[in-house]
Amino acid sequence: MQPPTTSSSVYVSISSSISDSGKKEEMSKVKIISTSHVKPGKMIGRKECQLVTFDLPYLAFYYNQKLLFHKCGEFEEKVEKLKDGLRVVLEEFYQLAGKLGKDEDGVFRVEYDDDMDGVEVAEATAMEIGIEELAAEDGTASFKDLIPYNGVLNLEGLHRPLLSVQVTKLKDGVALGCAFNHAILDGTSTWHFMNSWAQICSGSNSVSVSPFLERTKVRNTRVKLDLSLPPNPVNGDANQGPQLREKLFRFSEAAIDKIKSKVNSTPPSDSSKPFSTFQSLAYHVWHHVTLARELKPQDYTVFTLFADCRKRVDPPMPESYFGNLIHAIFTVTAAGLLLANPPQFGASLVQRAIEAHNAKAIEERNKEWEAAPKIFEYKDAGVNCVAVGSSPRFKVYDVDFGWGKPEGVRSGSNNRFDGMVYLYQGKSGGRSIDVEIALEAGALEKLEKDKEFVLEV
Repeated sequence: MQPPTTSSSVYVSISSSISDSGKKEEMSKVKIISTSHVKPGKMIGRKECQLVTFDLPYLAFYYNQKLLFHKCGEFEEKVEKLKDGLRVVLEEFYQLAGKLGKDEDGVFRVEYDDDMDGVEVAEATAMEIGIEELAAEDGTASFKDLIPYNGVLNLEGLHRPLLSVQVTKLKDGVALGCAFNHAILDGTSTWHFMNSWAQICSGSNSVSVSPFLERTKVRNTRVKLDLSLPPNPVNGDANQGPQLREKLFRFSEAAIDKIKSKVNSTPPSDSSKPFSTFQSLAYHVWHHVTLARELKPQDYTVFTLFADCRKRVDPPMPESYFGNLIHAIFTVTAAGLLLANPPQFGASLVQRAIEAHNAKAIEERNKEWEAAPKIFEYKDAGVNCVAVGSSPRFKVYDVDFGWGKPEGVRSGSNNRFDGMVYLYQGKSGGRSIDVEIALEAGALEKLEKDKEFVLEV
């Protein structure tokens, strides 16, 4: 017997994910040569999997874009190896070869059938672009043509592939741009898939850890959403909001240790445990972005993070759970309090918000959402917000398809807004962390000049 269905109607409005996203160079350096589709290497049959409460809020986000670039040659051979590996890995991760659909009650689900198109794979050339140029690039505007599905909403997965891949031949290497439908998977699942695909391409016969595909084991409430797209869903020209810039800040092990040591110089007043690397870096970024924005002391500022709930839910879910199992967690304070108090004040706000988000809090949040569904738009993160996505725990530099580790791993321009931060494992390894930040141009310029933030140790 299926649980009852709750219903909600929502119109999805859309605005530009980044202010310059509609601007095209007069002549793109990237030329698409061909587009094909890749399906699982064996017949799977009809499969349907209901989207759950953890998935549905992301239908109005954009496709999640990742870019990896490798120094290597023999482009055609690499493309064939990637396609062959994709056929094998999709036998387990077949949901990525499907489409979004709805059941008879209007509840969203992932659908797969053998006659569907599968994953879209485009081949392209960009012989004027080199690895060094990409590795040195601070922003994401120059990456736009290397990653598919700019400005495409997840809701469009009703009629588009749920994964689109673009393999581009560079002057001295290969760029692999991937666009994942965020309504069906989060960062943990994204990198589980990427590492599994790389393992197959490197010679493994099968995926070492199969995805756990039974989403309804974590939540089975059926929520009907009547979502409608605007007339022109791919819209990069709505130049709303401030002019944004992005920059990649690379924090060495020594810098990370210095930040953590400073924040832990005075232990938390309530005798809780020391601040983690994440909590220390989160405070560091929040404090210095708030400073760069020149907020008034009474202005509120929100810190948001997307927390993995796999081990927080009851019963806990395996790390291999395939889907979204994240919650946005918020904490807020006045800018004056954040800046005037010692680091322990802001770090404690972050720590308490994370620790309070236990199984009981998750259950309450889910019930509240199911009673009155709200479809998130990426810009809903909060006033004067710093929002952290991705995680330095993801082993992004271990993604080796058989031609070495990537020279760089970056996010695309989708889902960017003023205050969006992506954290990545640093290329130099160890405890180093790369921090990608999108900010209003004036604030970012101040942040770049803030020596206490950059910490060139």
